[in-house]
Order: sequence, then C-alpha cells, then structure tokens
Amino acid sequence: MDHDRIVASLQSRWPEHRVAPSLGRIEALCELLGDPQRSYPVIQVAGTNGKGSTAIMIEALLRSLGLRTGRYSSPHLVDLTERIAIDGEPMDAQAFDDLVAETMPLIDLVDAQSIDGVPMTFFEVMTGLAFAAFAAAPVDVAVIEVGLGGSWDASNVVDADVAVVCPIGLDHTHILGDTLSLIATEKAGIIKEGSVAVAADQEPEVMAILEERCAEVGARLVREGDGFGVLDRRLAVGGQLLRLESVGGPIGDIHLPLYGEHMARNAALALAAVEAFLGGKAVPPDVIAEGFDSVSAPARLEVLRRSPTIVLDTGHNPQAAAATIAGAVEAFNFAPLIGVVAMMADKDVRGVLETFEPEMNEIVVTQVASTSRGLPVAQLAEVAGEVFGPDRVLQAPTMADAIERAVQLADEAGPGSGILVAGSVIAAGEARALLARQGH
Repeated sequence: MDHDRIVASLQSRWPEHRVAPSLGRIEALCELLGDPQRSYPVIQVAGTNGKGSTAIMIEALLRSLGLRTGRYSSPHLVDLTERIAIDGEPMDAQAFDDLVAETMPLIDLVDAQSIDGVPMTFFEVMTGLAFAAFAAAPVDVAVIEVGLGGSWDASNVVDADVAVVCPIGLDHTHILGDTLSLIATEKAGIIKEGSVAVAADQEPEVMAILEERCAEVGARLVREGDGFGVLDRRLAVGGQLLRLESVGGPIGDIHLPLYGEHMARNAALALAAVEAFLGGKAVPPDVIAEGFDSVSAPARLEVLRRSPTIVLDTGHNPQAAAATIAGAVEAFNFAPLIGVVAMMADKDVRGVLETFEPEMNEIVVTQVASTSRGLPVAQLAEVAGEVFGPDRVLQAPTMADAIERAVQLADEAGPGSGILVAGSVIAAGEARALLARQGH
C-alpha cells in the first residue's frame, strides 16, 4: 500500500476533533507494544494556544544540548509524517509506512475489543505510532504535545517529568466545557505526581486550578514572572532579539527567528521547561543562543512569498488571532493589509473576524478543501459582511482563488501592501502547499 493510501486509511478513523473520552484503547495498544512511552523521559505540553511553537523551541534547545529528541505534534500542515519528528525532522515516509504495517495487527486486536464501544481513533493510533517510533530510534527525551484537553487526551498515558501549560483560553468549548475553570481542570490533568509544572501567565482562575492540582499531586510549580520570563525584546532582521530571565540570571541578545510578543513569551516558557527538565540547572548561554537561532516554526507568521509579501499563520480562535494580528502589524506594518481567511465551522468565527477587522483593510474569505469541517464560504462571507461591512469582503471558492485575488488587490495597492492568510491550521497548510508548488 502506498503512502497516500496508508494516510487515507488512518484518517478514515474516528477523527481527532471528536473525542471518545477514555484512555482504555491507547493503554491497550501501548501494552501490546511493550509500553514504549515508558522508555524515555517526557516533557508534555498542553494549553489552548502556543503548544506547537513552544514544543518546537523546547526540542531545539534539547538538541543544542546534544540530546536526541522525539517530538509528537498535531495537527499537521501538509503531511501526516510531520506529527512524528525525530531529531527535528519529520519521520521518513517509508519508515512511517513500515511502522504502520508492523503495528496494524496490534491495532486490529484493540479494535476487536471495542473498548467503550469505539474502535481506536485516528489520534490514538497516531499517538501509539509516535511512542513506538521514539522507542525504536531511540530518543533521549520526547516532547509530547497534547492533542485536545489533557486528562483524557491519548497522549496522557505518559508520566511526564515536566508538564508545560501554555496560555489557556476558551476553545473546543463543546468538548472541554464553556468556562475557563472547566477547561483548565481538564488541561491540568497532565501534571503528575512528583513532576514539575511550568506555566505561562494565566487568568487568576486558571492559575488557581493549576496550583490546586500541583498541591494535590505533589508537583512543583514554576510560573512566568516568578523565575522566568521576557525581560526585553526588540525587532531584528528575520525575527527579534530577546533578553530572557533564566535560572542562571538574565540572558541577552538571543536571536529568535520568529515574530510577535507571543513567540518571545513562548521562548521564555520553553527555556524554563528545559531548565526544569535539567533539574533546575541553567542552560549555558551559548546553547540557548544556538538553540533558538535554529528554530523553524512553519505557518507561524511565516513569510512564504515576496512582492507582494504573503504571511501564513495558524491562528484559529480569538486569543490566537489577537497574537497573530499584533505580531503581523509589529513585524510587517503592511498598508494595506489584506486578509485571506478560511475557518472551521466549530470555531468562534465572529470572535476571530472581530479581532482581525481593525487591522485588515479588506478580507478575501474562502473555504478549505481537505475537510468537511470547513465553514462554507457563503456562511463565512455572511458573518464577515456583518463584521467588516460588505464593501470590504470578497469571496473566493478555493484557497488558490483566494490567494490569487488577494495578490491582485495587493498589486493594485502598490508597495507596502501585504497579505495575511489565517483562520485555521488546515487553511495555512493548504496555502503553504499551494505556494510551495508554485515555487515561492
């Protein structure tokens, strides 16, 4: 079976945006695999926004320390293999296909048990494959990004040495609950007995729940502003220069090739996580500099084309959209800024559009082609018309058409104009693949 058919077969399973809350199936698969997730130490990353980029930065620092890393992330932008990275690179497609073939008989055994009445979900299968791949490598440490929530997420069969909690906001409310307290309680489930929890700055009610969880399981809590954080930052060519607070004191002139205050804070969080993993020891300044300078975070205010400039981002909820638009304005200061937006039907569409509206002069709305979850373009245009006014909204049936229309608008506006593609991870992935094929 070729790679595309293997991917299609895996993705035909119960999708990751639907949750079958049980660890029974992934525990059963892991047991059949020999519990590979127990063969290496783990740094686990949860939160509403910033998980992916924080995990990438943790991985970069660990690799600069000379450690072999595995990183499990979701969702992917273009190919499924991006979710399982070893030594900073997506798993080789043939190695991935071979692993699926070797593991499928065990997956079939778990499916046959119909634990809680559900066969293994897509995300559970991918999680088991990642654990097995990291054990086979073998890796020195695994960075495991939570898929959705925390307590009932398939990734939570690990007992993480360090639990990283990125900013928590309202997202996936139909699954996790419609209050910050409910969502925080679910995400706090990754904090295990005797571990270290490293938390970004949170709303008071969220921090209170994290403190309570740490007290309950005997975990040590390290929080932003009390031992780590961003002391200063300024724009630089290709990113920003940071001064960070670390265990060893202030560290300056750290080049981070990413844009936005939120990325600077994610970098501080990543450094604190690695220092916690090292038992509270300081990471040498040259290692910090090397690690952050090597960071690559696709579709996080990523420039994919010039003349006109096209920037991609994955922001898909109001909290993320606010960070995205602030970072774009600070780094690029486009005049005018033209948005290309496609969103999932289950997201806070109006909230995201209201966040973008003050800075986007015009918006081209479209829909994603690779999932049925995408909001139809007519419905997105209707909401956008209410938020932006109909004169500032254009429709395009596909991402390719939307980018082409946005480029026309930018060309007509002349120098200084730019395009921001955002609204969903899938939209960013489709745009990235499209622009790559066009040679940009």
